Amino acid sequence: MGLNFGNLIGAMPGGIAQGLIWGFMALGVYITFRLLDIADLTVDGSFTTGGAVTVMLILSGVNPVLAVLAAAVAGMIAGMVTGLLHTVFDIPAILSGILTQFALYSINLAIMGMSANKGLPVDKYHLFVSSRNIPGSILTGALLILFVIAVLYWYFGTEHGSAMRATGSNPEMSKAQGININSMKVIGLALSNAFVAMSGGLLSQYQGFADINMGRGAIVIGLAAVIIGEVLGNALIGKRMNFAVRLGFVAVGGIIYYLVIVIVLWLKLDSNYLKLLTAVVVAVFLAVPNIQTKMKTSFSRAGKRSVKTTKEAN
Repeated sequence: MGLNFGNLIGAMPGGIAQGLIWGFMALGVYITFRLLDIADLTVDGSFTTGGAVTVMLILSGVNPVLAVLAAAVAGMIAGMVTGLLHTVFDIPAILSGILTQFALYSINLAIMGMSANKGLPVDKYHLFVSSRNIPGSILTGALLILFVIAVLYWYFGTEHGSAMRATGSNPEMSKAQGININSMKVIGLALSNAFVAMSGGLLSQYQGFADINMGRGAIVIGLAAVIIGEVLGNALIGKRMNFAVRLGFVAVGGIIYYLVIVIVLWLKLDSNYLKLLTAVVVAVFLAVPNIQTKMKTSFSRAGKRSVKTTKEAN
């Protein structure tokens, strides 16, 4: 059976909706990975925490919007734990994230009543986003992303937000300037995981269930979105890209990633290779800036050699 292009077009809106939801995850990852220069592995656990908290609260009669906000608070607490392990006990950041992620597996099971999966009857509840209403989910996700980007742009332009950016850029200089870099790291990790958990909460509503393994590999997807968005932004805008536009491209990176997944599934490739594909995509996009720099350096050196040779010949 041949490929049906109409099926691909029909699947695109769903990919866009999921990409927007994962865009929150990408923004959270961007805060730690780019602004704080921390590889935070908490997100694989806090993403599931967001989904578990959201589903259980909705099943208990809580408004879906409030449930997602509660999920963000839960993610914030998880990020604070990682931050405290790192700053108070001097545990390396990557190990702190692994410890918190490991602990969250049991906590997430407890939240879901020791069940690995909790369904959310979409017909019974008026959900914030749902795969039953993809256009509405796209609109809601886009408006939320724009609102979050505006808030982040404002916050990181304040003195406190600038201090956090300085902490990631040059910790020693920031410390010399009187910035409490430990507090900045804890707050940054908390803020990051709040967005990650919010993403998990929105996805659990969209797909109609929360699963204990829904966050597995989330950090790689978040990194993929960040890297894809940055490379695309640099290619289209370059040095003229300000912070707000950069955040926008990070969110767009999540959409592009999921559209790639849609295309892979449409091509009827084995879905078991999706994680391999993701790893390859991340590796390629991480390598692109370095390759471009080396090419520019090589061309520059070649040009200088050519000029030198010409002068010597004359």
